[in-house]
Amino acid sequence: MGGRAGFFEVEILDWETKKQLCFLDKVEPNATIREIRLMFHKLYPRWYPARQSIKLDPKGKSLRDEEILQHLPVGTTATLYFKDLGPQIGWTTVFLIEYTGPLFIYFLFYFRMTFVYGLDERFTSSPHPVVNLACICHSFHYIKRLIETVFVHRFSRGTMPLRKIVKNCFYYWGFAAWLAYYINHPLYTPPSYGKKQINFAVIMFLLCEAGNFSIHVALSDLRRNGSKTRKIPYPTKNPFTWLFFFVSCPNYTYEVGTWISFTIMTQCVPVGLFTLLCFIQMTIWAKDKHCTYLREFKDYPSHRTPIIPFLL
Repeated sequence: MGGRAGFFEVEILDWETKKQLCFLDKVEPNATIREIRLMFHKLYPRWYPARQSIKLDPKGKSLRDEEILQHLPVGTTATLYFKDLGPQIGWTTVFLIEYTGPLFIYFLFYFRMTFVYGLDERFTSSPHPVVNLACICHSFHYIKRLIETVFVHRFSRGTMPLRKIVKNCFYYWGFAAWLAYYINHPLYTPPSYGKKQINFAVIMFLLCEAGNFSIHVALSDLRRNGSKTRKIPYPTKNPFTWLFFFVSCPNYTYEVGTWISFTIMTQCVPVGLFTLLCFIQMTIWAKDKHCTYLREFKDYPSHRTPIIPFLL
């Protein structure tokens, strides 16, 4: 039965009920999981490939698209399990939605719309130049992110569950409104050390933004030919990438540095709290990616730490 003419037979079961959903006969041994997803999609059009999680074990990890059937620990009659991931949305669309929101929400407060602070003439403009500078920097940050989303980023995973976009937008959009409300408030007070503090913060901000962009370009270059194979990132001739000598995720290091500089520039408590949350979240992501590098590459540089050189 199972090895006729060198072919495989693939049985796909529901991961919860164990009910057979389909039986694929005469599957080529070198067929990839992506090809099996497409075969399954022909039988069940509502479950397009991005919605499918195909596993060897009901509680195990999803198989990657590029994995080959004959290289999996299965016999010539393979049993795979299907899980519906729900409606999906492309990562490019996700980022465009997440980053466009803060850009325009901030302007509502910067231009002091009457429904935000009131109608008093005192509330229509700010006497502090740092408020204008903060708006420029905040806008620059999110415009840069939008440009990177369209022209730089290459995503290893094409989609994310649609339900998560609400949570992500609440985070980015909500914090943008909170920060903007206080920075542009008529009673806002400028930084304690005046121009020296602001100038230092602006220089730090621009350096971190340049560093973050440089890392994103370097990571994108690893997948220039469209490959989804993970590679070890190394420093290039660009000095901003030399942070790869010390950490696995310098893009997160620079991102945190950007928000620290914005906190120094505005001397605003909500910005500081947002920066702290960013640091916690990015540390979690960096540790996870660092562990993945260590697990996948035996020759991975042992002196690297996830996000802060020599410490964390």
